[in-house]
Amino acid sequence: MRFWVETLGCPKNHVDSDKLTGLLGSQGYSPATTVDDADLVVVNTCAFIESAREESIDVVLHMADVKKTSARLVVTGCMAERYGDELADALPEVDLVAGFGQNLTAATPVSLGTTRRSDFDLLNLPRPATTSPWAYVKIAEGCDRRCGFCAIPTFRGDQRSRSLDDIVREANELTSSGVKELVLIAQDLASWGNDRRRHALGEAVEVLDTGGTQPLVDLTRRLTNDVERLRLLYLYPSGLTERLIEAILATNVPYFDLSLQHVSRSHLRRMNRWGDGERFLERIAAIRAAEPHATFRSSFILGYPGETEDDHTQLLEFLEAAQLDWVGFFPYSAEHGTVAATLPDQVPSPLALERLREASDIQDAITARRRDDMVGEEYELLIDSPGVGRTVKECPEIDGVVFVPSSHPVGTLVRCRITGSRGTDLEAEVL
Repeated sequence: MRFWVETLGCPKNHVDSDKLTGLLGSQGYSPATTVDDADLVVVNTCAFIESAREESIDVVLHMADVKKTSARLVVTGCMAERYGDELADALPEVDLVAGFGQNLTAATPVSLGTTRRSDFDLLNLPRPATTSPWAYVKIAEGCDRRCGFCAIPTFRGDQRSRSLDDIVREANELTSSGVKELVLIAQDLASWGNDRRRHALGEAVEVLDTGGTQPLVDLTRRLTNDVERLRLLYLYPSGLTERLIEAILATNVPYFDLSLQHVSRSHLRRMNRWGDGERFLERIAAIRAAEPHATFRSSFILGYPGETEDDHTQLLEFLEAAQLDWVGFFPYSAEHGTVAATLPDQVPSPLALERLREASDIQDAITARRRDDMVGEEYELLIDSPGVGRTVKECPEIDGVVFVPSSHPVGTLVRCRITGSRGTDLEAEVL
């Protein structure tokens, strides 16, 4: 029996697919080379915003068209967990809609209109061997925060952190198989371990520089010497403490992925979030003072209910002042079960898109300039695939890449000089 897994959405979903692949392998399945060669086709869906749900439906229907007649089609992931009953009714092409951790090889559809948790957690499943020189490592599931726009806690649950020993064990297995870069991910990475330490599920624990310890600092320090590159994604800004900054800089991957979402203080409070542009700029400046070559990525939501022209202006001014390397912009999407869906002063979609385009135009020029500034500089490249590598400034699958001659083996680290810029991507010669 052969299987095919199609994955949509964020890196966290890709880790879930790796775990599902390992599970199916343990059940006697082997991976198919093409969709139409598979006996079991699994679509791991995303449901974060409306456009992601639309893409998920399109892919499910496409898989139904291209799979062989006898193959079973299974829908899993966030969309299955959140809209299981509706999907089962609306998609007769699908043989099974399965929530997180449920049996993908069951003979009959399941009903998902409950808060039942699965019998096992994807976090604890083994993963198959990887042929890639980098790998995501999910260190927690769920989230204790209740941001106004986000429905993730309603179907992923409160934060559940893996133990340090489990994470180190998985990291060592990956590095032993040749992985050179580990990318730690979670819904709220900076809060890893707080639930295990304080048993405070359901209530986010803020970590301040003035006291207490931060488990992620200990984990980062523990893994730094075990792998060539260690990268951290999805850092809530209040968790970016001085100790964590020091730990990240010590990894020699000075890459800061900050989940900011906006910069207007009043607007962030509407989102049930911490911080403001001034605080963010102060922390960015402090990092650059310690490491001038630090790289910054963030994401912002445009058109969240109540967003005023002044809020938007503050965001544009912040972009010019911060000079971030990489930024993602998303139009607000009203999500069922979130606070924001019931708020007054909903921003018309055309206005939200206009604001998004304005912010994107500013940031595109900034990103291009920052990439141009790398020309002539020397960096160490990790070769991800023939002719394609990354410096520490590029996160896999998210940021740009560096093109080099295809003669260098995948998984090697080579010294290069950047010779040209193609917008987000670069060209280099190996030294």
